[in-house]
Amino acid sequence: MNWGPELAIILGVIEGLTEFLPVSSTGHLILVGHALGFTGDIASNVEISIQLGSILAIIAYERTKLASLASHAFREQRDFRSLVAARGNASWATLIQQSIQAQPNLWFVIGLGLAFLPAALVGFLAHKSIKAYLFSPTTVAISLIVGGIIILVVERMRDRVRVKELLQVTPRLALWVGLAQCASLIPGMSRSGATIVGGLLAGLDRRVATEYSFFLALPTMIIATIYQMLKSQAAFSQDDYVALGIGLVVSFAVAWAVIAAFLTYVQRHSLSVFAYYRMVLGVIVLLVVR
Repeated sequence: MNWGPELAIILGVIEGLTEFLPVSSTGHLILVGHALGFTGDIASNVEISIQLGSILAIIAYERTKLASLASHAFREQRDFRSLVAARGNASWATLIQQSIQAQPNLWFVIGLGLAFLPAALVGFLAHKSIKAYLFSPTTVAISLIVGGIIILVVERMRDRVRVKELLQVTPRLALWVGLAQCASLIPGMSRSGATIVGGLLAGLDRRVATEYSFFLALPTMIIATIYQMLKSQAAFSQDDYVALGIGLVVSFAVAWAVIAAFLTYVQRHSLSVFAYYRMVLGVIVLLVVR
């Protein structure tokens, strides 16, 4: 199937449905693309670029919290500078600990930056190799199965929940989530799944871990998508951009609905159903591609 409006709608629906669920949007796009005969460089470019629709959905859905976070963090950084100026003989460790309690919005933003760095660094260094060797149905299938097993294990071994509010996610906890996000560089592992699992292991409540994965998606996906779209300018014609625009609109609408539904779901249910889905799909794909 050639790249055009019809395929853009299909991929937009797949992207919107899977981006924020722990099932791997990139893995699903690769599988659907191979099933429809849509492969090669343009397919790889589309599979990353079409994420922009889901990014915009997160910004639109969380617009109130994002605006509040930005305004409070801006004010709090001035308070932090005043605290530093008046610190006297207090150690930096004590000062930062006090600041984390007094300026939670500022340190939440700092934590997002720390959480973004590990996957960004690994992705920058290994991007070409990942794209060349791991964008295949077999890799996706194995990752789906392994990721499903990990989700089941983590759901059963969780310690006592220690973080029940988003602003309680400290830079230290954020860094743990960021390290977990590195696993999502393997197609099929799932960025959402890796960050939610990382959050659960760090002691975050399931809803907090899920919503934090949404916030962490913003710097991660925005930079990756813009980078890919700039790199693929020569590969896209004007008609290709029209089709991509259609896919972005579709993924935006579908992702918006999924975000709301998923946040409601995780308040009352575990992630086990997604783990079983991943494992079943992975086995099916392995049987088909043999």
